[in-house]
Amino acid sequence: MSRRRSPAFAVASGCALALSAPTVHAAAAAAAPAPNSGNTAWLLTSTALVLSMTLPGLVAFYSGLVRSKNVLSVAMQCFAIACLVSIVWVAGGYGLAFGHGGALAALIGSPTSGWLGGISRAALHGTTPEAAFAMFQLTFAIITPALVIGGFAERIKFSAVLWFAGLWLVLVYLPVCHWVWGGGWLERLGVLDFAGGIVVHVTAGVGALVSALVLRERKGFPHLAMPPHNMSLTILGAGMLWVGWFGFNGGSALAANGSAAMAILVTHLGASAGALAWMGAEWRKFGKPSVLGLVTGMVAGLGTITPASGFVGPLGGVLIGGTAGLVCFAATQVLKRKLLIDDSLDVSPVHGVGGVLGTTLTGIFVAAPLGGVGYAAGMNMLRQVGVQILGVVSVALWCALATYLILKVVQATIGLRVSEDQEREGLDLSQHGERAYNE
Repeated sequence: MSRRRSPAFAVASGCALALSAPTVHAAAAAAAPAPNSGNTAWLLTSTALVLSMTLPGLVAFYSGLVRSKNVLSVAMQCFAIACLVSIVWVAGGYGLAFGHGGALAALIGSPTSGWLGGISRAALHGTTPEAAFAMFQLTFAIITPALVIGGFAERIKFSAVLWFAGLWLVLVYLPVCHWVWGGGWLERLGVLDFAGGIVVHVTAGVGALVSALVLRERKGFPHLAMPPHNMSLTILGAGMLWVGWFGFNGGSALAANGSAAMAILVTHLGASAGALAWMGAEWRKFGKPSVLGLVTGMVAGLGTITPASGFVGPLGGVLIGGTAGLVCFAATQVLKRKLLIDDSLDVSPVHGVGGVLGTTLTGIFVAAPLGGVGYAAGMNMLRQVGVQILGVVSVALWCALATYLILKVVQATIGLRVSEDQEREGLDLSQHGERAYNE
């Protein structure tokens, strides 16, 4: 019998396929996992909140703290770092931080998703699109090196800032992020860092401290008074940071759930307790409370509650934040008044000390009797605190070594500091040919 099909048979077959196509596509769609719309909406909102912490929050906060001749320089550094980190992140940074597999999986990820080419619109990370997760994590990668610039503000070349930020991101932030959040060795040990006590604040604090030591103090420090030129701008930036931190900590739950809600609550309590404790300590020591002290205490409380935010309850939030205000205030007095280290904008005593303190206290206040979520199987308070301290010490040592080497390489090639005349003139004019205030 001939195997040729009649025209009528072809038409009938085509009609049958056409009628069955919607059923096939519908079945395929039903089989494919779908993102949770509520979780996705919260993650996208948190992403915008965290980015606003750098642009414009940190820009305003840092710009108000420096002298009027250096306002544009710190704003320029924050903006340029945001752009540079974004390109490096999609070129391979995301894969190095969160990629899996390979012989060195405990130490670093794999840049298999270079330019994020492996992430489609349908790709998921848990219950949300992976593109949303990658963008959310990018905002953390942006703010961390931007925080470091407070350690060498008012005296560094702009070209040196760009080289430092790029190299520091690759050699410090990406490996540490992988160790703690990307399946690396610290995560496997059970270290608890909900939103960046180690990944963001310890690394930024250590990076700023080493930078201040390598670049040395500003001309005139500590004898010449260098007060903030515009406290109103600093207060505005501080308020933006406070609100943005709800996305920073609450968004790290990666879901619109009770964990996110509790993280936001304890974040607010930590900021409030930190501000009041710092204000009280300053009032007692100097006889008057200052606005600068109040907002700095708030930032100390926020940074210190960050690693614990998703693991502790309201009691932990208040006690951790209050402790942060007292300890970080004492750290600024020791660093600047006794050791005479010119960490220009107090990054190391606020973010660094706060990150160390908060990460350690997380191991205590995670206990269920204290309102926390409780310890993982096989863990207890002593063991958890030990793991937390191991995480802090190992990351601090790596960050200090890498930061020092990066600065020395940049110093030997293009140089780090501006000249004395340029520093006296101000970085706005000497580096960018502009003034913030034209009188």
